[in-house]
Amino acid sequence: MKGYVQVYTGDGKGKTTAALGLAIRAVGAGYKVFIGQFIKMGEYSEIKALKERFSDMVTIEQFGSGRFVKGTPTPEQIELARKGIERIQSVMVSGEFQVIILEEANIAVSLGLLSSEQLLALIDTKPKNVELVFTGRNAPDFLMNKADLVTEMKEIKHYFKKGVRARTGIEK
Repeated sequence: MKGYVQVYTGDGKGKTTAALGLAIRAVGAGYKVFIGQFIKMGEYSEIKALKERFSDMVTIEQFGSGRFVKGTPTPEQIELARKGIERIQSVMVSGEFQVIILEEANIAVSLGLLSSEQLLALIDTKPKNVELVFTGRNAPDFLMNKADLVTEMKEIKHYFKKGVRARTGIEK
């Protein structure tokens, strides 16, 4: 398999869902998947399902503090992201995984948790057989220019604006 760089971005719902759909498709083809989550922390329904049903093919690690970053990130949050990108770099070159998903990496860059240099270094050292996927709003221009595939999810209408909270099994 020749691997490419994919980006799922935009203000609409479905970025993580698209990446997880890709993960399930990859598992069905016999590929191993690594998912590194930036910012998020906890047992979301999708994480629970993947861990329980595909633990032999999907590895998920979280590199966030579990608190949303407002303003300037704390040194602790930056350190968690740095350790996460280092972990993903080592996993990527290990040869064990064919699909690597960096969930919310786009947001991590826009918030100052990760640098453009860190993501570019990751892309530049990507083995030819690894599919590298970045998700999150606000994908930086440098990443979209470097990617082979960019999909933007555009919000047209969302029930959240009518006060509907994130529902277990649908949004979380």
